Amino acid sequence: MGTPQFAVPALDILGAIPAVEVVAAYTPPDRRRGRGQVMEPSPVKTRAQELHIPVLQPATLRNSAAIGEFSELKPDIVIVVAYGRLLPAGVLELPRFGCLNLHPSLLPRHRGPSPVPGAILNGDDTTGVTLMLLDEGMDTGPVIAQRTRNIFPSDDAESLTNELFRDGADLLGVALPGWVSGDMPARPQDDALATHTSKMERADGLADWSRSAEYLWRQQRAFKPWPGLHTAWGGKEIKLLEVSPLPGGSVEPGTVVRTDTDRLAVGTGEGLLAVHRLQLEGRRPADASDFVRGYPDFVGARLG
Repeated sequence: MGTPQFAVPALDILGAIPAVEVVAAYTPPDRRRGRGQVMEPSPVKTRAQELHIPVLQPATLRNSAAIGEFSELKPDIVIVVAYGRLLPAGVLELPRFGCLNLHPSLLPRHRGPSPVPGAILNGDDTTGVTLMLLDEGMDTGPVIAQRTRNIFPSDDAESLTNELFRDGADLLGVALPGWVSGDMPARPQDDALATHTSKMERADGLADWSRSAEYLWRQQRAFKPWPGLHTAWGGKEIKLLEVSPLPGGSVEPGTVVRTDTDRLAVGTGEGLLAVHRLQLEGRRPADASDFVRGYPDFVGARLG
């Protein structure tokens, strides 16, 4: 069960294990996308069809018809990777080896829908991926296996999510035989150590210039590609696409300046935030130097 592109490696891993027969791939119904509002399948559906795996796309699993269809498959185990929906008890209880989920954090840290943005925004040095047994809670089930990865300054939510789910697919291939054989039992999570994330909102990307440059840099990386780090200038939105923190500097928060090295930067509550690439509402993305040539009055402006 899965939806986006980063769920595809797990499907490929399952298809490559000789002892595993993938009897069906569950994914949400096709959606209209793009300016033309063309109906498009999910990446998981596309890959499943390439692998000649039957695809099922119920709008919900929370009715007797959907659960009946699921039970007819008689699955021994279910693997969930970014399916986007909580499974009801009627589904969780059917497979004899349970329903397993890949979650992109080191549970019990960063439970919930936004674990990768949460880790970056929090300034964590490491994160990882967890293979867990699902229960009816939100990421509360027992842990089967984990794999750790460092968070580098070059990582953003988009790139790190892809890396973590690739790690997760490899972990699944290694751990699944041990789980089925009983050689790799699950261990309960320590709820006292749990932290939680919430669903991302557009307002999460709004720059608060009283924050430190370090925090705003993490915010830009945590919310890439959406909602991104954004602010306002002259009644229009500006997306800050590439930024980095600069130490020192005593500039009024939100004020745009040129530094001694001719960089474009914005004053924050602590330090300066260098802006390398940005996009004005209704315009194409531009390097900071090109943007200032087109909008020279941007230097000295007050953002927000």
